[in-house]
Amino acid sequence: MHSREDVIISVMQKNYFLAKLFGLLILSAILVLLGTLLGSTGASWDVVGVDQIILLDIRLPRSLGAYLAGALLGLAGGIAQSLFRNPLADPYLLGSASGALLGVGSILCFAYLGNSWLEIIGLNGGAFLGALIGVLASLLLAGGYRSSLRLLLSGVVISVILGAANSLFTFIRPDLFQSIQSFMLGNTTLMNWSGVAIMAIALFLCLAITSIISPVLDALSLGENTARTLGLPLDQLRLVFIGILALATGCAVAQTGLVAFVGLAAPHLVRKLSGGQQRVQLIFSCLGGGILLLGSDLIARTLFAPLEIPVGIVTAILGGLYLLVLLKRTSFGGRP
Repeated sequence: MHSREDVIISVMQKNYFLAKLFGLLILSAILVLLGTLLGSTGASWDVVGVDQIILLDIRLPRSLGAYLAGALLGLAGGIAQSLFRNPLADPYLLGSASGALLGVGSILCFAYLGNSWLEIIGLNGGAFLGALIGVLASLLLAGGYRSSLRLLLSGVVISVILGAANSLFTFIRPDLFQSIQSFMLGNTTLMNWSGVAIMAIALFLCLAITSIISPVLDALSLGENTARTLGLPLDQLRLVFIGILALATGCAVAQTGLVAFVGLAAPHLVRKLSGGQQRVQLIFSCLGGGILLLGSDLIARTLFAPLEIPVGIVTAILGGLYLLVLLKRTSFGGRP
């Protein structure tokens, strides 16, 4: 039987969690609204009723798409940091970034040959397939998924190899450098409703599966040996987490390009709100990633209006500054 004090504490913790969740959701809704009303030409309240195409077909899908892409990257970053027990892990560590870049470079490089199947795949499809190929190559090189250190090192090696292959594409066709550079810096301007739908479905699937198997991450936080004594199928579930990480990263990268630091910084920004529970941490990382990327996109399109800067530059600056502050705090003995 639980004492009355335990019940009261449990209710208070639940209410506190709901309050924090509600706050993040409210902030998310405000940013989506601002993203719909604000463009590179400033506030556009007068657009309502005059040209709804700008709002409903351009700004709204762009804002929702940026939020969903950030949510996917935040979720993937939270999984990576928990799975590998490394606070500096990010969604791109298993070769997904260099694989996606290689996929885009391949499509751009060989599309001029008139291959119909390349036109069907498109740049988004090429980026997604490239990201999955990068992760699979890392798994093959590591000889499986049982050794986290070996898998991380394999991801670094695969990233270097695929990056060299992409450099070869730009050497063969230097006219593609600007297009590839745009993908590397991140871009939300081409977001459409089909991309929003794809990312929404992927996010729902990733969150649903993650919520079910998140106790594995709680067990791993106690150490792998301790987790194995609990009778959990760690190897199989670790592979599932890697699959979720690859799916979330691939879907986000395919739509927005290589947006830096979102997956790395978002879990850190919300860690104090989670209370140490991995399921809550991943949900908050998801919301934090969406807020971070959409907020950065708003800055990118309004800071030097009417000129828009790549959103990846904004996230790199904000993420880099945050990591510098985090490093300074840690160097003086504080906790990150």
